[in-house]
Amino acid sequence: MITVWGGQTSRSIRVVWVLEEMGLPYEIRQVDMLAPVQDPAFLAVNPANYIPAIQDGGVTMIESVAIMEYLMGRYGPTPLAPAPGDPAFAAYQQFLHLGEAGLATLMMPVVVSRFLAPEAERENWGATWARECVERRLDLVRARLARAPYMAGEAFTAADISVTYALNLGGKHAGFALGDAEQAYIARTTARDAFKRAMERSHEGLAPA
Repeated sequence: MITVWGGQTSRSIRVVWVLEEMGLPYEIRQVDMLAPVQDPAFLAVNPANYIPAIQDGGVTMIESVAIMEYLMGRYGPTPLAPAPGDPAFAAYQQFLHLGEAGLATLMMPVVVSRFLAPEAERENWGATWARECVERRLDLVRARLARAPYMAGEAFTAADISVTYALNLGGKHAGFALGDAEQAYIARTTARDAFKRAMERSHEGLAPA
C-alpha cells in the first residue's frame, strides 16, 4: 500500500491525482504544515518538513514531480507518460517540469509575501522579481494552448497535472490573472473523474469545518 503524506491544498494533489488516474491503491496521512509542533512520524519520513512525501514499501520519496515520475515508471506503462519515441515526449517532459520548476516554485515567494509578510514588506523586491519571472513563463503555457488542448498535444498527460496545479496556485493564491484560454484549460483538466476523486480523497482524515 502506498502512503501519501500531504494536505488537501498542497502539491500532494499532483501525486493523488496520478494515483487515481492509474487506479493504484493508496492511503493518505494528513500533514498540517502550520502546526507549531510537527508530527514526529512525518519528520522521520521527511526531516526537511515539507510535502508531499510517499512511502511505497521500502521506498521513501519527496518532491511532487519526482514522485509522479516514480509512480508512472514503477507501475506503468501509462498514457500519462508518453514513451521517449512518441512525438509528444519532448513537450510532455518540458511542461511536466515547467509546472514546478518554472511556475509553482517561483510563485511561492509571491504567495508567502502576500499572506505571511508584514504589510510593509508584501511588495518586496524578491516577490516582484518572482512575479515577473512567472509572467514570462506563463507565456509558454499560453503559446502551447494556442496550438493544442493539452501541454503534450492532443492527449492529457501528467504534464497537465503538473501545470494545472501551478495555474490554480497562481490564480487562487498568488493573484495571477488567468486568461480565457488558461481558465478553459483548467476546466478541461479538472473535469476528469480522477481529479474529482483525488480532491475527495485528499480531504480524508480532516476534521469537519
